[in-house]
Amino acid sequence: MSKTKLKALVAVLVLVLAGYFIYPTFEWYRMSPSERSQLEKEKDKMVGKVLNLGLDLRGGTHLLLELDASKLDEGANIKDAVDRAIEIIRNRIDQFGVSEPLIARQGERWIVVQLPGIKDPARAKELIGKTAMLEFRLVDEGRTIGDIQEKLRAKNATMDEIQKYPEIIKMIPKGFSIFQGKEQQYYLLKSTPEITGAYLVNAKVQLGGEFGYPHVSLEFNKEGGRIFSDVTERNIERNLAIVLDGIVQSAPVIRSRIPDGKAVIEGNFTAEEARLLATVLRAGALPAPVHVIEERTVGPTLGDDSIRTGVTSAVIGTLLVLFFMIIYYRFEGLVADLALIVNLFVLIGVMAYFHFTLTLPGIAGIVLTLAMAVDANVLILERIREELAVGKTAHLAVDAGYQRAFSTILDSNLTTLIAAVFLFQFGTGPIKGFAVTLTIGLVISMFTAITLTKMTYDFLFEQGFIHKIKF
Repeated sequence: MSKTKLKALVAVLVLVLAGYFIYPTFEWYRMSPSERSQLEKEKDKMVGKVLNLGLDLRGGTHLLLELDASKLDEGANIKDAVDRAIEIIRNRIDQFGVSEPLIARQGERWIVVQLPGIKDPARAKELIGKTAMLEFRLVDEGRTIGDIQEKLRAKNATMDEIQKYPEIIKMIPKGFSIFQGKEQQYYLLKSTPEITGAYLVNAKVQLGGEFGYPHVSLEFNKEGGRIFSDVTERNIERNLAIVLDGIVQSAPVIRSRIPDGKAVIEGNFTAEEARLLATVLRAGALPAPVHVIEERTVGPTLGDDSIRTGVTSAVIGTLLVLFFMIIYYRFEGLVADLALIVNLFVLIGVMAYFHFTLTLPGIAGIVLTLAMAVDANVLILERIREELAVGKTAHLAVDAGYQRAFSTILDSNLTTLIAAVFLFQFGTGPIKGFAVTLTIGLVISMFTAITLTKMTYDFLFEQGFIHKIKF
């Protein structure tokens, strides 16, 4: 096999692979929104093969969160706390099933969260902002809480007004505090928890009980299991309250020692509530509460408009360039156009394979890439024209034209590539989207503008299809 045929085989293989990677994306966006939503719920393998659309193209939720530094422990580093919060939020969102979310620091204590495709921002905020402080506290053995409530009722007061009555506050045993339950009842619990969620290694939803209601089963690590075993052994027949974010979920009686470090939270949950709670517990507690200071929802309609406008602009611009190349450079312009189309085809195939996210700035990066590919082809054709003007044959002029243009094209692409790498490293969100498409496009452009077109000329000369070049 000749060298030219081997190169042609490689080029065909690249095109076939690009088509293979693009096909799932093509099929995906031919489906109706309901079909795509169903496949996403089923976590179909196809979901992992399609080219994702960013928030600006697909629609979704944009949140700007602020970490409440006043709730941090004394001496805590804010930067470390924000980094930890970002990791915890990322874990929660990953388990939420959001594809290609953007989670990034902004300023000292702000966190930007963009969730493409999320149509229920309230649910997303609940998931992200939940502190999820899980504690197990022993319940007071006497009927003190009942006595306190009786005293308050006698004074026609509620539990919220207890601070007005020091004589009633004195009834609270030392080392105990009053906690509220989910059903508006009150509990007198030890001020110091027996064990916290810090030892938790897993939490999952299960169905159980007499009516098969969903509950959350917990599993502690080795140390947590040992502590839990000791607590349950020392307090058989006592109530152990499960407290989540300061609210008592349930207070079951310890019937026997629990040696395996497993517990259950029951609380009349719906299946979705139980799943959300399990997700939050698995990801751990935030170092401090986060507050939503900006919320923006990008509707799918706006996303569709952006896609339509961006694609229309790109198609019109590309067609005008292709038409100009054919008019101005004739057959050689057609060769350059083919390289341009291959460039675009392979670029989308690579983005689909690596599961990158296409954003509106990303489309701008593609357009810029195509412009630079055209520029490279124009440089080559102009050098070939100069070589023909000094009387060289077509084959020699093509070889010399490529040699002379190569260094200029390499310099131009290399400097732009360096800029794109810096944009990717230090940019966020849309800037990264622009940098990704520009970087991939430049690398492919070097292949199509120099290697692919030169290989085409070599093949045509070798097969005797062309003997001379006219501009």
